[in-house]
Amino acid sequence: MKSSKKILVIDDEPDVVSYLSVFFEDEGFEVVTARDGRDGLAMARRESPDLITLDITMPRMSGIEVLTNLRRDPDLASIPVVVVTGVANFHSLTAFRGVRPPEAFMSKPVDRDLLLLNIRELLQLES
Repeated sequence: MKSSKKILVIDDEPDVVSYLSVFFEDEGFEVVTARDGRDGLAMARRESPDLITLDITMPRMSGIEVLTNLRRDPDLASIPVVVVTGVANFHSLTAFRGVRPPEAFMSKPVDRDLLLLNIRELLQLES
């Protein structure tokens, strides 16, 4: 099923980027990627994705910093963010930041079916 929806994958682990990219492309999404937070934020501004998957622990700019910047930018604030991370206590980290939390939270390794279900729901796509 082609959706013509664009997903930005921001993660510094090449294996995760490859895995998510192939998975999303197989599901009919267009995929763009960034390997660190700073590049991810620039890519979000340039590509205007329909959804972003975001790692937390990355070089140059953490996922929390990226989320904070996304939420404070009027052009990017409405983009749904799915955090895909190995950080266990992510929700407690964002509670002190004063920004809207991500729309979904997935622990690594990701459950493909649950991830796809979350993304389809956030993008209002039929299964």
